[in-house]
Amino acid sequence: MSVKPPWETSRTVQVRAEEEADPSLGSLPEERPIQDHIRYGMIVIDKPPGPTSHEVVAWIKKLLELDKAGHGGTLDPKVTGVLPVGLQNSTKVVQALLEAGKEYVCLMRTHVDEEEERVTSTLRLFEGEIWQRPPLRSSVRRRLRTRFIYGIDYMEGDGRNWLFKVACQSGTYIRKLCYDVGEVLGGGAHMHELRRSRSGPFVEADLVTMLDLVDGIDRWKQEGDESRLREVICPVEEALGLLPKIWIRDSAVDAVCTGAKLAMPGILRLESGIEVGAMVAALTQKGEAVALMSALASGEQIMEAEHGLAARPVRVLMPRGSYPRM
Repeated sequence: MSVKPPWETSRTVQVRAEEEADPSLGSLPEERPIQDHIRYGMIVIDKPPGPTSHEVVAWIKKLLELDKAGHGGTLDPKVTGVLPVGLQNSTKVVQALLEAGKEYVCLMRTHVDEEEERVTSTLRLFEGEIWQRPPLRSSVRRRLRTRFIYGIDYMEGDGRNWLFKVACQSGTYIRKLCYDVGEVLGGGAHMHELRRSRSGPFVEADLVTMLDLVDGIDRWKQEGDESRLREVICPVEEALGLLPKIWIRDSAVDAVCTGAKLAMPGILRLESGIEVGAMVAALTQKGEAVALMSALASGEQIMEAEHGLAARPVRVLMPRGSYPRM
């Protein structure tokens, strides 16, 4: 069975109704005041080898003097690459990132010399649904569970060292994958090096370093120049890039912010591919994130229905009172 990774899903926008946005309400995500930009911001850190993911988050909290921050998927101390970090209110979207797919570049070392054709054919056996028990050094319960490998792209090898790229469901342990490949080969194998090249919508092109962050903070605090910090911190809406989206009327925003279910008449536009039970992102007409919601109707039903409920809030992202109560 061939299943595309989430980032290869193409969506189209369907218009349900037209309405002019009130220019006095809200703002474009990239034009928020700097304090709000931080409060509703994400940093996609290029995690260096050595520190734990929690240590990196703790450094960011200290540098920006924040109360809250959280990362979208743990990386082992020796593993490098894409580590999305949510700041303050943006920690609420970490749930969406944890459910998004991941991509890794792995260097596997076999314990005996192997032929390239045998290694590549063995790797292909692990595409699709696999069974995994988390390794001893994991942060979750060691119970047998299924995970999905969207694809394994073999790159090169020299008899003992094998480089390949893995696109997989979140929660897949590449260390365990390498071990299992070694068991099938018969001679054993282990993960030698690993780098995460994608976490949900974030890829290596989005990466910034801790030095970039320090530079941005220094320019802002010492020179009053926000530009560098705005480059380092992206709006929280970018973390929702892979979720299907629903754009709602200005008059419906505050109701959703108070936890109310979203009714059909409150929807202006939506992206294709929405299924019942799927997580969707509700946005204002200016593209501001209002809430993560669970769809109560399919996209086709939403387009056709005049009345009824379309979605219920799972995590409200926008504070009450941001838009007037109507």
